Parts: sequence; structure tokens; C-alpha cells
Amino acid sequence: QQTVLVWIPIGFLWIFTPWQLLPMCKSKAKKSSLTKLYITKQVEQVSMPHSMVFKGYRKPLEMEDLWDLKDKDKTKTISAILEKNMKTMVKKAQEEKQTKGKRKGAKGDSGPHKDFPKGWLLKTLFKTFWQNLLLSVAFKLVHDGLVFVSPQLLKLLIAFVSDPEAFAWQGYLYATLLFLAALVQSLCLQQHFHLCFQLGISVRASLTAAIYKKALTVSSATRKESTVGETVNLMSADAQRFMDMANFIHQLWSCPLQIVLSIVFLWMELGPSVLAGIGVMVLLIPINGFLVTKAKGIQVRNMKNKDERMKIMNEILNGIKILKLFAWEPSFEKRIKEIRARELRDLLNFSYLQSISIFVFSCAPFLVSLASFAVYVLVDENNILDAQKAFTAISLFNVLRFPMAMLPMVISSLVQTNVSTERLERYLGGEDLDTSAIHHDPISGRQCRSPWPVQLLTWPSCLCSVTLDITPGSLVAVVGAVGSGKSSLVSAMLGEMENIKGHINIQGSLAYVPQQAWIQNATLKDNILFGSELDEARYQQVLKACALLPDLELLPAGDQTEIGEKGINLSGGQKQRVSLARAVYNNADIYLLDDPLSAVDAHVGKYLFDHVLGPKGLLQKKTRILVTHSISFLSQVDNIVVLVAGAVSEHGSYSTLLANRGAFAQFLNSYGAQEKDAPDEKAAGTGHATGLGQAKGARVSQGYKTCFLGLICLSARSTKSCQEAQKETPKKLKGQQLIEKEAVETGKVKFSMYLRYLRAVGWGFSFWVAMSYLAQYVAFVGTNLWLSAWTDDAQLYLNQTYPPGQRDLRIGVFGALGVAQGECGNTGDAAYLSYMVQQGKGLHGLQPASRVMHQRLLSNILHVPMSFFDTTPTGRIVNRFAKDIFTVDETIPMSFRSWLSCFMAIISTLLMISLATPFFALIIIPLGIFYYFVLRFYVSTSRQLRRLDSVTRSPIYSHFGETVSGLSVIRAYGHQERFLQQNESTVDINQKSVYSWIVSNRWLAIRLEFVGSLVVFFSALLAVISKGTLEGGIVGLSISSALNVTQTLNWLVRMSSELETNIVAVERIHEYTKAPWVTGKRPPHGWPSKGEIQFIDYKVRYRPELELVLQGITCDIRSTEKVGVVGRTGAGKSSLTNCLFRVLEAAGGTIMIDGLDISMIGLHDLRQNLTIIPQDPVLFSGTLRMNLDPFDQYPDEEVWKALELAHLKTYVQDLPEGLFHLVSEGGENLSVGQRQLVCLARALLRKAKILILDEATAAVDLETDHLIQTTIRSEFANCTVLTIAHRLHTIMDSNRVMVLQAGRIVEYNSPEELLQKQGLFSAMAKDAGIINAQTTVL
Repeated sequence: QQTVLVWIPIGFLWIFTPWQLLPMCKSKAKKSSLTKLYITKQVEQVSMPHSMVFKGYRKPLEMEDLWDLKDKDKTKTISAILEKNMKTMVKKAQEEKQTKGKRKGAKGDSGPHKDFPKGWLLKTLFKTFWQNLLLSVAFKLVHDGLVFVSPQLLKLLIAFVSDPEAFAWQGYLYATLLFLAALVQSLCLQQHFHLCFQLGISVRASLTAAIYKKALTVSSATRKESTVGETVNLMSADAQRFMDMANFIHQLWSCPLQIVLSIVFLWMELGPSVLAGIGVMVLLIPINGFLVTKAKGIQVRNMKNKDERMKIMNEILNGIKILKLFAWEPSFEKRIKEIRARELRDLLNFSYLQSISIFVFSCAPFLVSLASFAVYVLVDENNILDAQKAFTAISLFNVLRFPMAMLPMVISSLVQTNVSTERLERYLGGEDLDTSAIHHDPISGRQCRSPWPVQLLTWPSCLCSVTLDITPGSLVAVVGAVGSGKSSLVSAMLGEMENIKGHINIQGSLAYVPQQAWIQNATLKDNILFGSELDEARYQQVLKACALLPDLELLPAGDQTEIGEKGINLSGGQKQRVSLARAVYNNADIYLLDDPLSAVDAHVGKYLFDHVLGPKGLLQKKTRILVTHSISFLSQVDNIVVLVAGAVSEHGSYSTLLANRGAFAQFLNSYGAQEKDAPDEKAAGTGHATGLGQAKGARVSQGYKTCFLGLICLSARSTKSCQEAQKETPKKLKGQQLIEKEAVETGKVKFSMYLRYLRAVGWGFSFWVAMSYLAQYVAFVGTNLWLSAWTDDAQLYLNQTYPPGQRDLRIGVFGALGVAQGECGNTGDAAYLSYMVQQGKGLHGLQPASRVMHQRLLSNILHVPMSFFDTTPTGRIVNRFAKDIFTVDETIPMSFRSWLSCFMAIISTLLMISLATPFFALIIIPLGIFYYFVLRFYVSTSRQLRRLDSVTRSPIYSHFGETVSGLSVIRAYGHQERFLQQNESTVDINQKSVYSWIVSNRWLAIRLEFVGSLVVFFSALLAVISKGTLEGGIVGLSISSALNVTQTLNWLVRMSSELETNIVAVERIHEYTKAPWVTGKRPPHGWPSKGEIQFIDYKVRYRPELELVLQGITCDIRSTEKVGVVGRTGAGKSSLTNCLFRVLEAAGGTIMIDGLDISMIGLHDLRQNLTIIPQDPVLFSGTLRMNLDPFDQYPDEEVWKALELAHLKTYVQDLPEGLFHLVSEGGENLSVGQRQLVCLARALLRKAKILILDEATAAVDLETDHLIQTTIRSEFANCTVLTIAHRLHTIMDSNRVMVLQAGRIVEYNSPEELLQKQGLFSAMAKDAGIINAQTTVL
């Protein structure tokens, strides 16, 4: 006993010695060629985490506290090497594919999808990371060798205890050796793990970079195959799979190695009877094989469901405004629920399979030992099981346990990685954009020509054969009806189309303005500069020419204001002008302008044409190709190209085409009449418009300054306040920061989260699971104590024959206890897992956690008010649905289970050691305290690092999604490099947090395994000290249990932190809250029957901290009246519609519809009874019919009638699938004009009493516009119609016109009255060339 007292202080001294030296000694022992580098690295590795873990314990870590990555770990370096290797490997794979293809050629091919080079990805990765792999192999080998030293030492110790003559020093020596072996073993293992994790994050980073790079060069055809959602999934799920796989990859060779070695050592102990044990193992292999193949099928299905769910989710988030305006959320919620139900069904089956395989494998080691011992005892009467044999064998079987359990896990992980490999190979090996059709040959005096039979593989719309010759410095207008191929022509010049024959010759750089402006989530200034150097004078000139100066005055922080994703806080016109300014600033040689004037007001359009595009504009020396619907500018262009059905029907100058008397001339005669009536007026108008810019500058800005659509609305009441605001820009102004930083919860995960999760599981259930685990470990302790008693029989019946009855009893009870142990564990597992995903009625009809949580998250997202989406990037929400739901589905149940079993295992082990040597109980206390402190320290750091990881991961996906949607713009400007770099830096920030997490894990593991080694040491030491009083059996039991505890201790902490980390997902899912769709007060049936609208002193603001946008509006709109709403950009026109739909809630005043206050009823009751044709036509992927009628409320006849009235009937009839034609994501395969017509058809179907047109005809040509207007007039004759117009022609026949300025109504009367009264309206009408209400056909 006295020795114990000497040893304990020595032990504690050891804990606090300078550990930095330890790795150095070890690395000397390793003698690798890298010794020197290694030592420095080791010292860093042990001392650096120290500082961070302490910091993390004191306060929640921030990104600034983490260390920067070394250059060799940076994404750029890794991805460059990978890229190089990938090129050579893909080339090889393609050659192999071609040779195979030639052989197969005769048999015919199984379809286009199968056709991509296979099998190159893993080779590439191996070639890139071979050094890391080799080094970790070396460490693993040392570790695996040492694993088998301990059982041998145990054998010697048992012999020592059983032999009364042995010398005391031998015992102490064995005890010390046991300790050292355990220590070196743990150090090697940690080093090995560190390398594996490092490999994992490098693989993930390089794959992410490769996927991103591929997305920039991918061809249109490949891009159509996979949606944005699927591509983002490649990045989030599949690259992550590789990372997880990297941690286990070495088990593939290490497990078999350990199995073979243990069998060899067992043979030495038990001789041939080991074969019985091995037989049992071999029998288990096919069972497992069967389970694995089953699981693979389910996994593949599940990935498909996930993709589909994410795809719809992405669309919902992109078109959330439309869903809200049409009250369509339930329909989409239903679609997602159906997919989710399928997903959970598969998950349930998967978990049943999993619990079967876990049962098989928890029984395995035990069955093996039972078979071996029974055979050993039964074969020969002289074979007596003594303590030495039994416990050496048991500790070897324990060694066997790990590789046997790991192997199936590694195999299933391989299976999943295999699915991912295939997906990645298909994507990364896909076609690149083929720009061979675009030549850059110098031709004298010519800049862009295209002899072009180009067939475009979008829908039936295509360019059949186009031959154009464009002289440098000319302005060419491209006109034609909706769907005649104008945008396709532009795409073809950019090389985005598939070329069938012919080529395009372009000289000089391009700048491109797409039809739907693509705006990045960055400041306004960054959006315009778009990566170019700032040249202040030029920048100001561009802002002035693009009419952006007045808007800057309205923005809370001028050009430093942050613009939300997809330009969410700019009005349509502003987005378009920013997009145009970007092109102008870029100073290219050739400008491709895809209808940039459609989204802006007529007078602004005129201003832009004069100052930017026209003969006197900023771009007068450049080649400009302008797609336009606006007739008024055609007389000022050099050349006009008329497209009809994808072919050039005529081209020439304005006068030539008029003289030709072709289709174009007729078109002009019918629509351009009013412009010819007043030539002088028109000239005056032009002068007037240019004058507007200078002399009347005050007035324009007056109209503009008012407010600014979207969120950021500060009405500048006087220029004075505006100037002050400009001075204060450096201080963050209210509303400058739009996207709030993602909230990172700090500190401990609240206990309520666990309770919430368990509540979602159900209390009775949780209790049952815990009880079955308890039973399992009671049986476990029983088995071992029984074995210990059995071995002591060897001493009892020393020289007698062993009675067969006693023998059979021993074997029988041993067997029964073992089976009980496996069974209980399995009940717990199966119950827990199946329960987690139980469907509906399932066990006790409890509601499953995973389903409940997804459900809540989904309904919260759909209920949340619109402003939430303006301030939250979609990437962040998508992250909730992808990563966090995956965690709740698959990771939490697993970590919960592992945690329970680790906890029980440790308790039972400590119990057994204390039974053997009661003094051990004293040592448990200081060790427990040390363990607890390490745990607390570490968990707080680890948890925060995991949170940082989640938060820094969102921007990777956000940026990726943004890139994919703006691909054509990025390519047109040739900015791929810059975006690649941005992606690299985003990934690096995420890598930083993951890397720190890994290092802190190693910090912890080394300290914990040290505690484990001490447990082994003390249990051995106490056995040596109390030598005379102990039986060999009990010593064997105590030490073999102790040897087992090291790993388990480590796992317990890992599991606690993992559980705590993963519970963060529950915390994140619970963040969002909602507004009710239907309240108690339901409107009467058939409301609104008259369609009268009253605004009573109505005020509204976008967010609480911003100024009012509408400042007390009061007016009446009578039943079936047609009212036009006009005003300069940002006067609050669209805000008015948002208020009717309660997208914005009132800040004061009320809106009455048919005498009912709309704020009293549920949102759906309100929105289902109004109809809007929105400014941006948004379509969802699915059938055309689903886009018109998602609830299937209307019969097909009505749907066809609506299509006919929207002038789409013939077009839809020509489609092979008719109404069930599949619309691609975001309606990509329809032209913008066609999408607008689909939106019109939607409105016609709903037939509500109140219709709101928000600039509905901005994207269509005049002819279609005319048709739409006629339709609306006839079909909605007995409805109240509010039209928000940019083209004044559209509202000249309204009953009354409402003129808004700065959020107030300044004029409200019939158009005739207003034209006579010299006010704002008549000035606007003059700009648009309207003199009286009759001159206009439009």
C-alpha cells in the first residue's frame, strides 16, 4: 500500500510535465526522413492548441482567433495540383472509354446518360495526396503492432500474480511496460488521425474548387442536365462524403491486418479450437454483404429524393414572392412533404438494416469467444480454461472487436462514396463549353460578323440560319416578336448556344447586359466596377449617364449600400441600370444589350438611349447590338435586323426597311402612327429629354429622389438632409447593412435543446431506450464475472478431472448472458433508430423527431414575412434544409446511440476494476476530476468551432449559387479567374475553422488517452501490490477491462461533443417564426363581390428602422374601375401593391376592400381573392399546368381557355407534351416574353374581382403587348384593375390615373383632365410623346 502513495504523486507530476517534449522523443523513435521538420511541427502542434483551447474556454471563439492556413494547405495550392493530375487522368480515362466504345460499338449504346469517363477520380486523388497517405500508413503500422503487445504483457502479469515465488520487481516492470505501450500507441494513433483529417479537408477543398471551376466552363447541355440545387448538392453532400471517407480509408488494410494478427496469437493460446471462432466470423460475412448491397440501393434512392427536395426548395426560395402573392404555399408544401415522406420511408428501411447489422456485430465477438472456449473445453478433458489463457484470449478478442466492427462501417461508407464518385465523375468529366465556333480573326474594317446557320437546342425556338455583318462602331437594333430568337442570337454571340454549323467572328472585347439583370450580393459600387480598377472620373461619368445619381441619393449609404441577393432591394429599373452601368464602365469594344430598356420608365429609357446607347451617347464609338421592343428609337439606329422564327427576315437602315414595305414597315405603320403624327413634337421631346438632364435637373431628381423600392427606403425630404447623410456615410447608416450577419449562437447549447429533441422523440420512448442499454451492460458485467469464476475452477480442480456437469453449466450460463447482452443492445438500437424516422402510426403512434422538425422548419419558412427573405441570403436557408436536416436525420440518432453505449461501457469497466481491487475507487476520483476538466475545456472550444464551420460554410454555397445564375455574364466579361479566387478565399475561411477543430480534437485525444493509460497502469499496479490476496481470474478481468477503456474514454468525449455539436442543428432549425395564414375571422363567402378598395391614411415602411415609404395615402377606387398608377422610379408604385397583398404590413391607417379591413383576416383568405401579374415573371420547374394551377382546381377546358386568351394556345399545342410540357428550373426554357404570357394566363384562370398589373408588359414586343391589353380589357371588364405602368400608353384609357410622388398622391383624376392641367402627369406624357388621350392605339 505504501508504494501506492508514492506512485500517485508521481502520476500527477507526470500529468503536468512539459508535454511539448513528448512528441519529440517519439518522433526520434520514428526516425522518419522528415525528422527535423517533424519535430518543429510537433512542438507547434502541441503548444498551439493549448492557447486556443484556453481562449475558447474563456470566451466564445471568433474567426479572428483562429490561425491562418499554411500556404501548402490553401485551396489554391491543393486545387492546382489536383487540377493538373485530373487533366491527365481524365484524358486517359477518355481514351480508354473510346477504345472500349469501339469494341462495344457493335452492341449499341445504352443511352446518353451512361456516357462519361469513369474511374479516374480516385486515381487522381491518390496521385495528389500520396505523401500524406504514406506517412499515415507508417504511424498506423506502429500502432497496430503495439496493440498486440498488451495482451502478451497481460499474460505475463497473470502468470506473475498466480506464481507465489516471483520477484516483486518483475511485476512493477510489467506494469510500467503496459503503461508505456499504451502511451506510445495512443501518440501514434493520434498522429495518424491528424494526418487523416488533414487529408479529408484537403480533399474536400480541392473537390469544391474543382466543382466550382467546372461550373464556370460547363456547356449549356451539361448545365441543363443538373439544376442549381443538384450542383450545390455535389458541393455540400458529395464532397463531404469524401472528407468522411478519408478518415477511415486506412481501415481498409488495417482491419484485415489486425484480424489476421489476432487469429495468429489466439492460435498460440487455444490451438485449433480457434477455428470454431473463426468459423462463426466467416458465417457473418455473407450476412453483412447482403445488408450492404441492400443499403446501397436505398442510399442511391435517397440521394435522388434529397436532390429533388433541394431543387424544389431552391425554387421556392427564388420565387417566394410569387408564392406569397398567389397564396400558393400549401401546394408547394405538399410537394415537399410527399418527397420528404419518401425520403423518410427509405431512411426507416435503412435504419432497420443498420440495426440488424449492429446486432450481428455486437454479438460477433462474444459468439466467437463462446464458440472457441466451448470447443476448447469440450474437445479434450485435459484442456482446462485457466486465467492466463482465458483473459489473454479475451483481450485478443477485444482487439478483434474493433476491426470487425469497423469493417462493415468502412464498407458502407465506401458504398456511399462510390455513389458520390460516380456523380462527381459525371459532372467533372462532362462537356465543356465549346467556343470553337467563335473566331477572333482580324478582318479589315469589320468587327463582328456571323455567317451562321446555328441551330439552338432550346425549345422549338431556334436560330435557323443567320448571316450578319456588323460594321465597327455601328448601332444595330434587333427586333422581332416574342420567341423569335432575339435573346438566342445574343447568347450565340456569347458562345452559350450549341453551334451546328457556321461560325461567328468577333474582334475585341465584349460587354453584355442580360435581359434579366444579374446583381451580386455586394455593394452597389462593386456591382458596377465588377472587379475593374476604380477610375473616379469615369465612374462618375457612368453613374450620370446611367441615371443612377438620383438613386444614390436615396440609398442609405450611397454607392456603399449593400445590395441583397439577386438585387432584392432594388426596383426592376434600378437593377437594369446598374447592369447597364457595369457594362458601360467595363469599356469593351462590343456591347451586346439584351433589351435593357424594357424595365425602366419611358422617360428614363429615353434618357439612357440619348446618354449611353444612342448616336450622341457615351458608347457612340463602340459597336452596339441592341435587342429592343421600343419603336421610338429605331429611327436613330444605323441598322435594323428583323428576326422572324429564328431567321433574319430583313435588315437594313430604318429608311430602307420603310421603303421595302415589308413586314417591318406594316408593323411600324400600325403601331408607330402616333409618332409620325407629331414629328416636331417628337424633336421637341428629344430636346426636352436632354434638357431634362441639365436645365431641369432639379425636377428629375425631385421625381427620383423620393424613395427607393425594396427595402431600403429613406425618403429624403430635403437635399439638406441628403447631404448630411452623404457626409455620414462612414458611420454605418441605418439600413446600409442589409444582409444581417448570420447569428452564431454562443456558449453552451441550451439544455432545452436536448429536451426539445427528446420531446420530439417522446418521453416513454427515451426511457425504454435507456433501460435496454442498461440491461445490456448488466449482462456484459455478468458475462465477465462468470468467466472469471470459470477460470478459477482451474485452481480448484487442480489435479482432478473437471466434472462434465460443472463444465456444461459454465458454458451454458456464459452463452445465455452473452446472447442477452446482444439482444438488449439491439432492442435499444432498433427501437431508437426505427423510432427516429418512424412514420405516423408506428411505435405507440409517436411523432418522430426528424419529421416533426422538418415539418416545423418548412412551415416556418413558408409563413415567415417577406422582409425575412430580403435580409437572409438563400444560401443560409438552403443550408438549414440541406446540412441541418441531414444532421437531424442521420447523425444525431447515431451519436446518441454511441454516446449511450460509451457511457455505459465506461461505468461497467470501472465497476469491474473496483470489484477486483477496491483501492482503485480512490484513484477514480482524481482521474474523474481531471477528465471532467479536459472535457469542459474542450467541448466549449469544439462546439464553437463547429458553429463557425456551419456559418462559414453558408457563403460557399451562396456564392456558388450566385455564380451559377450569373454564368453568362461572368463568361461574357471573362471574369472567371476573379470568381475562382473569390471562391478559393471563401473555402479557405471555412477550412480555417475545420482545421482548428481537427487540431483541438487531437489536443483532447492525447490528454484523454493519457487518462486511459493511467487507468491501465493503476489497475496493473494495484494488482502487483496486493499480489497475495488475488486470484488470477479477477486480475485478468480487471486489467483486460482496463485495456479496453482507453478507446472508450476517448469516444465518450468525442460523442459528447459531437452530440452537443449536432444538437446545434436542432437549435438552428428552431430559429424561425411565423404569421398566421388563416385567422379566426374568415371573410364572407364570395368576398370581394364588388371590388371596391379604400385607402384610409395608409402609411407603410419596409423595416422598423427605416423611414416611411407611403406617407398617408387616402383614396377610393370604385367597383370595376380601371386605375393607372404612375410615378417616377421609386415613387412607391410597387409598394402600393405590396400593401394590398400585405407583403408589407401597415405602419398606420387601413385598407378596406368591400368594407372589410384586410388586416383583420388571414393572409391566404386575402391573397387567394386578389390576382396580380407580377413584374418579374417567375415560373417553377414542373409541368406547365402545375405553373398555371398548382392545386388542380380547374378543369382542362378552362386552362386551355386561359392559354388561348393569353395567346399561348397555338404554342402549347405545338409542344409534344402539351399542357404537361416540363418547364425547367426558373422557366429557363421559355423566353422572358413567353413567361410573362404564362403569368397572364395564371391571372385569367383565377378570375378574381381585383386584378393588379405590375408592369406586366415590360418584356414583350408591342404587338403582343397590344394583344394582352385587349385581352385584359375584354376579360376583366367587370373587375377592378390597377395598372402600374412604365409605358404611359397602356393606361391612357383608364377611368382615372393616380400620380404618386415621394409616397404621396399628387394627382388623381381622369387622364383627359390631367393632360389639360399642366402638372406632373402632362410632363411625363410629353416625354412619352402623348399629346391627348385619343392619339394612342396602345
